[in-house]
Amino acid sequence: MRLLSELLIASSAVSALFLACASCGATGSNPPVRTAVDASAYSSFGVDLYKELIKEKPGANVFISPASVGFALAMTMNGAGGGTRDAMANALGLSGIGIEAVNTADSTLIDRMNDTIRAVKLSVANSLWARRDVAFKKDFLQRNKRYYGADIRVLDSAAAINDWVAGKTNRKIMKIVDQIDGDAILFLINAIYFKGTWTQEFDRNLTREEPFHLASGATSPRPLMRRTGKYDYFEGDGFQAARLPYGDGRIGMYVFLPADSSSLERFHEGLTGEKLNAWIGNLAPRSGTVGLPRFRLEYEAVLNQSLSALGMAVAFDEKRADFTRMFEAAGANAYIHQVRHKTFVEVNEEGTEAAAVTSVEMRVTAVMEEEPPFEMIADRPFFLAVVDRETGLILFMGAIVSP
Repeated sequence: MRLLSELLIASSAVSALFLACASCGATGSNPPVRTAVDASAYSSFGVDLYKELIKEKPGANVFISPASVGFALAMTMNGAGGGTRDAMANALGLSGIGIEAVNTADSTLIDRMNDTIRAVKLSVANSLWARRDVAFKKDFLQRNKRYYGADIRVLDSAAAINDWVAGKTNRKIMKIVDQIDGDAILFLINAIYFKGTWTQEFDRNLTREEPFHLASGATSPRPLMRRTGKYDYFEGDGFQAARLPYGDGRIGMYVFLPADSSSLERFHEGLTGEKLNAWIGNLAPRSGTVGLPRFRLEYEAVLNQSLSALGMAVAFDEKRADFTRMFEAAGANAYIHQVRHKTFVEVNEEGTEAAAVTSVEMRVTAVMEEEPPFEMIADRPFFLAVVDRETGLILFMGAIVSP
């Protein structure tokens, strides 16, 4: 076994990628033929994003959900126009594909991820938190509600957003927004929660403290779980790969372990989305023993720099960003102020629990155009009605002629 930090990073990346590859890697079979708009696009995007993030903090744990980031940006892309939409689509691996096709494919993916799976809980939730005094285009809101099942809510407090996030992640992620700036007009939030029991659990009695070799050359004791059985397995150029399934086997964790003579850095050099899918397709049943550290970690990153490096810098540009398809008002330039990503993962003898949240914060650089203030003084007879907005039921109504 090589370095703890290396295996944690490798396990983290693969654990995140299974969320975007939930249907791939069936036992002893090649991956299904994919169209241009499906989970494989987010897999490739995830690998590219992952490689950018490890550049920012070399040697640190990285744990992301390509699916969460992808869905949040796709929702945002519904409000983008011109070169901004093209740049976002290109970064997501969706270049040249119409927004309707993207939305339809994402809707199907979300429905499949929310399917009932034995011994697995997997859920995807989306929400839009819009400022009350901004006239957003109905088409933009309806698209996100229809295709992404997004809750449309009023942007009134960070606490309300964080409560929603905590509820959708089984309280594994408690906070994604620190405060709401006066220029903020919209938060687009995606949350993914996963909890899966291994198809074959690790025996706690076989877990032992063993030395784990760190990148520095030092060793550190860690609880190492062991399990012997038949696994989908593959030996590539300088690494081993094994699949550990959950529940009925639909979802599995793919662990890629660099050889003693190699390193995680060298593995990263050859890692691409296309190669990852090919490696997964090469796994075949083989008897053996798997050792995996028991671990728990939390990860957080602001993705602006990495996403800009992938080609969507224009979306963050206060002057050049084009989100005119998002709202009706003129006289303001909307742009993405921040894309923030948080994750949690715990791997133990029973299985894996993981959660991810992505927040896209939109701001404006100028005051939104507002109609001039009105004046209504009820100093003459008037009519009133008390109405339940939820049901449309009129509770009270009447004419006030002489108050």
